[in-house]
Amino acid sequence: MSVPAPTRQRYILVLLLFLHTVNTYMDRVCISAAKSSMQADISGLSDQMMGYVFGIFAVGYALFQIPAGWFSDRVGPRRALTIIVIIWSVFTALTGAVYTAISLLVVRFLFGAGEAGAYPGATRALYRWLPPKERGIGQGIFHSGARIGAAVSLVAMPAIIELIGWRMTFVANAAIGIVWGAVWWLWYRDRPEDHPAVNTEEASLIEQGIMDQATPNATLPFIQIVTSANVLLAMFQYASSNITFFISITWLRPYVEERWGSAAANLTFVPLLVGAVALWVSGFLVTSLHRRGMPVLSRRIPAMTGYMLGAFGMLLCTQTSGSESVWPLIISFSVALFGVEMTLSPSWAFCMDIGGERSGAVSGAMNMVGNLGAALSAVLFPYFVAHVTLPYLAPSTGSADSFFVFAAGMNGLAVIAWLFMDPLRPLPELPPGALKTRLIGFVALMVVVVAVLVYAKLFLG
Repeated sequence: MSVPAPTRQRYILVLLLFLHTVNTYMDRVCISAAKSSMQADISGLSDQMMGYVFGIFAVGYALFQIPAGWFSDRVGPRRALTIIVIIWSVFTALTGAVYTAISLLVVRFLFGAGEAGAYPGATRALYRWLPPKERGIGQGIFHSGARIGAAVSLVAMPAIIELIGWRMTFVANAAIGIVWGAVWWLWYRDRPEDHPAVNTEEASLIEQGIMDQATPNATLPFIQIVTSANVLLAMFQYASSNITFFISITWLRPYVEERWGSAAANLTFVPLLVGAVALWVSGFLVTSLHRRGMPVLSRRIPAMTGYMLGAFGMLLCTQTSGSESVWPLIISFSVALFGVEMTLSPSWAFCMDIGGERSGAVSGAMNMVGNLGAALSAVLFPYFVAHVTLPYLAPSTGSADSFFVFAAGMNGLAVIAWLFMDPLRPLPELPPGALKTRLIGFVALMVVVVAVLVYAKLFLG
């Protein structure tokens, strides 16, 4: 008798999580598109207060990364993601019900806190359903939803707001989230073997893959894992990638509009779509290398290649400021974004390799520090444009060339960081005194990160 082929329910899981990330960016882009309409309707919503509203989301989002990741590890992704999506959907809908600026601040902080578990929870789900050789492509498809969602939303949200009004647009986005949460609760199971559509062969394939690449430090205390050189370097390199990426959704459009006009600014969605392609390419590369028996290099090579491309693209951008056409900048920035987006699949797969059953908390720690890079990029970009010059590459102010050099340097340092990152490196057990010291140091690091995020987002951003 022939053995039945494994079912492919894990691919449906990846599709569901792809739609999950599309939804997260629909909700985020909506408030940017609705800014003018909201200011006309909400008492006290000045430009400065609107800046606080944008910033308070990022603070809540960063602050709850690790708690949300821990929660996903503790109760399982089925319950955790259902609760997380319902919470942020409720506060998305409540955004459409506010009439004062203060109430909007509260709602958006709680929205950010609710959405904090979106990525750590999904990473925990992917860990349990994908064998290590498929984690790269799974993470690539999963994260590409955010880029596609952002690009589509930049075009679609203004039209939807024009059609049904900004308040009902928030309600519609919330309804999409509630529907997704219901589908997730009904379809997903924390263990693939418990899913009625997963046959024994697929469950065995997943389980055997996880066992073949067991988490080397699974029994060590979480504080030792999260303060290891591996995770600290993962935090640093992820912040480096965000320094480049977040320019694409913050300052790139106004910068292009000021220098080349509003028609040229409409082209700034191109790097986002290029970035989405990079996530798929990198995911396939990670998967292909792992299948060839290179579990460490399958993470390291795509990430290092991506950061080298990111640095090269950023340096290319310094040569475009005098161009009469915007296309040299768009192409150069697309090269850079393609590069840094190649690093996402190996970065999050790396957290799964290290974290194992604690993938949610480990990836949440990386994502929290990554938000520091996002905050720094939003603050430093206009400062570099107005004040910073460099010999040869950025000899005068008024262009972003000096920032592009800075971002290229950070991408170069990330290449070096990956040389020392190894998800299979075993760690020695530490005595209680050393663990206590690490705990104090980690808490201090998180306090600094939160303090910088609050200052940058609320007082500088």
